[in-house]
Amino acid sequence: MSILNADLHCHSVVSDGTLTPEALAQRAHSNGVQLWSLTDHDEIGGQQRAATAAKEVGMQYLSGTEISVSFAGHTVHIVGLGFDIHDPRVVAGLQSTRGGRHARAQDMAAGLAKVGIHGSFEGALTYAGNPDLISRTHFARYLVETGVCKDTYEVFRRFLTEGKPGFVPHRWANLKDAIAWIRDAGGMAVIAHPARYDFTPNEEFALFTEFKAHGGQAVEVVTGSHSAAEALEYAGMAREFGLAASRGSDFHSPDESHTDLGALPWLPGDLTPVWELLQHRIQ
Repeated sequence: MSILNADLHCHSVVSDGTLTPEALAQRAHSNGVQLWSLTDHDEIGGQQRAATAAKEVGMQYLSGTEISVSFAGHTVHIVGLGFDIHDPRVVAGLQSTRGGRHARAQDMAAGLAKVGIHGSFEGALTYAGNPDLISRTHFARYLVETGVCKDTYEVFRRFLTEGKPGFVPHRWANLKDAIAWIRDAGGMAVIAHPARYDFTPNEEFALFTEFKAHGGQAVEVVTGSHSAAEALEYAGMAREFGLAASRGSDFHSPDESHTDLGALPWLPGDLTPVWELLQHRIQ
């Protein structure tokens, strides 16, 4: 079961990706993906389109989203898989999480204006397929387009991380609530790309401990931003905490993402893949 080309983490124009759900389904299928999930940030507006597109190309599908959570002063992402997209708690919870993005974006633009970068809110908005989900990524694309930086990685480094002119923190959902929304709707909660968080060992242990205590069931072991060594490290964490393992590219764009849909190493064979526990939720 670990030898399955499953890609359970990617983004469309409904959040901060550049391709439509339909184009992503075609790309995933062309790259040999057998089981796919669209996991837009705090949003499920593309789910029906993604499921339909997957069915049309003969690819299995799991519903998905990626929820922004505040934990120990950091933003952590929790992927939800296999849940009922019509569940009222999921719908209301994601709506509340999206709520502060517009005001946050205006504050980011004000910070950038102080260092001579004007019109960034309007510019970022042109990249946001869903204005309710305007994010740092949309600002980054605008700053690349206007020649301020050569790529989005430079934008984040110079302007959009903590202590830089365009950084504005946001209070997201809490971990317990995010897991409950997913679990109550019949799905599974997954810690996304754990190596990306700037946690101390104690903070990371606390995250995994609380995640498991609140009903979280899995962790992304193989993902686009993990090195081979990090995949081994989080395979070990999955074993230590009794978590299932997930696999996803975190693909956003053909021009920006280092890892394409479906182009990931296999999960270690001794781990329990998330799809083994979600067979009843696969469409």
